[in-house]
Amino acid sequence: MSTTTQTYSTASVDMPDESRQAHAMKSFAQDFGAVSALQIEACIHCGMCADACHYFLATEDPKYTPILKVEPFKQAYKRESSAFAPFYRLLGLKKEVSADELQEWQELLFDSCNMCGRCSLICPMGIDIATLIENARRAMFEAGLAPDELYQRAREQADSGQPEKSEEGYSDRIAAIGREHGIDIPIDRDSAEVLACVPRTDLEQYPEAVVALAKTLKHLGADYTFRSESLVAENYGYYAGSRDWQRKISMRIIDQAREIGAKLVLVPECGHAYTALRWQAAELAGEELPFRVRHVTEFLAEQVADGRLRLNQVDDEATAFHDPCQLVRKGGVMDAPRTLMRELGVNLEELPNKKGFSFCCAGGGGVNDIERARPLRYRAQELKLREVDGTGAKRFLTSCSDCRLAFTDASEHFDWDKRPESLLELVAANIKE
Repeated sequence: MSTTTQTYSTASVDMPDESRQAHAMKSFAQDFGAVSALQIEACIHCGMCADACHYFLATEDPKYTPILKVEPFKQAYKRESSAFAPFYRLLGLKKEVSADELQEWQELLFDSCNMCGRCSLICPMGIDIATLIENARRAMFEAGLAPDELYQRAREQADSGQPEKSEEGYSDRIAAIGREHGIDIPIDRDSAEVLACVPRTDLEQYPEAVVALAKTLKHLGADYTFRSESLVAENYGYYAGSRDWQRKISMRIIDQAREIGAKLVLVPECGHAYTALRWQAAELAGEELPFRVRHVTEFLAEQVADGRLRLNQVDDEATAFHDPCQLVRKGGVMDAPRTLMRELGVNLEELPNKKGFSFCCAGGGGVNDIERARPLRYRAQELKLREVDGTGAKRFLTSCSDCRLAFTDASEHFDWDKRPESLLELVAANIKE
């Protein structure tokens, strides 16, 4: 596997190979435990995870087999922490993971894995491959081998609260969106029951989704606010594999929610933000969160069930829906979007692989941001586009902004006749006053 065209994080520029290996091995060792060891030893090499992975299905290249993506993790475990580790080292049966090998594996852990979890779901031995890959990403980060785009955005978000420097700050941008669309968007209120966040993607690409959120919350009479210090939902520390930066980014939201006395943190249409906040933030904070975390579709489905949100019927145009991986496989958010679509009267044509078995958009987990990954991403996306076309649907909805961005880019690349739409925007456009 050639590494000549790869771009490594700036952390690796002046790091000697020995240091790179040491940092990676230290991180691997920190994640070794009974569960990880059991999972690594449990693999029977059946290949089922390969048939679950859109990258393998698109290329038929065995290097994209999910369990093989944690091979350095397994190699390090066998040599450093397994029951027979002293013999492996003494007899030279397991070599040290080299710096060159780590560089080769960067593509497999970052460019060709969305951490979507479909491989974990399908594994007959119950191996959580996606979590092992998360652990391996952390080791790669410690070795200075996170992709540059993810490294830089994670560092910037940890330092300033937004992933990129810009002439117009994100809080100024959201205020401008409110003015442009004639809707009041509360920012930096001292107290509120709901702390809302937005995806960076929506601020930059889909401002109408920000307006849709504000319009819907206003209609419901929600006591809510955005906060300048915790505006962006995505967690680039999670993408890059930095546990410290992931914690720092999550703590921004946690601290702001505490400061205003929020009872609910509302995650917008962003799958990985949901995973980072709902399922991982409490562990990183070291305590139970004093508020609920809900995805916007969960929240709105609750409002429909309580009779507080009523929606007009849309046309009967055949519609396909993409289930975002982080919501359905890691969060179980399958019924909420369908509750909203039923209330709207959407003529839903389900995909062959739906809900927990849905194929990934191929852009999540930070892959959207890695420029060199674009050609491989397009190959993996073709599988999903064919599925959507196979339903005969004319409208295509999703409830994740990163998925929407990935499909928008694919639409332009393939000259596809569909453009992904936001379920939230459809709800906001059809509120029954």
